[in-house]
Amino acid sequence: MENIVSRLLARDWTVITRELHDKGFVIVPDLLNQVECDELVAAYGADNRYRKTIVMERYRFGLGEYKYFQYPLPELITTIREKVYALIAPVANQWMEELNLDRRFPASHAAMRELCQQHGQVEPTVLILKYNTGGFNTLHQDLYGEIYFPIQIVLLLDQVDQDYTGGEFVITEQIPRAQSKVNVLKPKRGDMIIFTTNFRAAKGTKGYYRVHMKHGVSPLHKGHRHSLGIIFHDGLS
Repeated sequence: MENIVSRLLARDWTVITRELHDKGFVIVPDLLNQVECDELVAAYGADNRYRKTIVMERYRFGLGEYKYFQYPLPELITTIREKVYALIAPVANQWMEELNLDRRFPASHAAMRELCQQHGQVEPTVLILKYNTGGFNTLHQDLYGEIYFPIQIVLLLDQVDQDYTGGEFVITEQIPRAQSKVNVLKPKRGDMIIFTTNFRAAKGTKGYYRVHMKHGVSPLHKGHRHSLGIIFHDGLS
């Protein structure tokens, strides 16, 4: 895993975390190479990797399908999960401080998992999502229990405008006493989106306030779209 680690550490995390703090999301381009993306897509049919399959239409989550990995996670995913967590935990704690919230998050992902276990959250929440023509994901938040880390990541595994059209990544911001704002992102294969799970801190004239955020995927016009979702907290069994 030295290759993925070196790719992560080569990025300017001062710039990345500043944008994440200020906007609630940031795109880190070209984190995964094409071989890694293709291998993750090809393994989608390997049932021994996954603990659960969700047909989104059944629960009115949208139109598509996703599968939750089981432990142990593939080494590539574990490495990304642990390394990125350590790099962005300071942003999460800065939001908590700015909003005068009591919660603070540990510096390491191992400690975050231990905190989840203490609250009965032991199931991995890392998942691969698959959409075909017409597929979409309704606006939502991935909380999974009392303990949740307020930032998560998605990595795109197919090439926009080549494997599919449409299927933009959508993030909404509910600003107090104002109309909602919509951010429409069009990441490329291998790009990583880091974004808030629930809310971020924003500075106003009277101090900081919460901006509640949700995310989803707009309908695909044609083709197929796979993405890897890495959520840092575990879920209830």
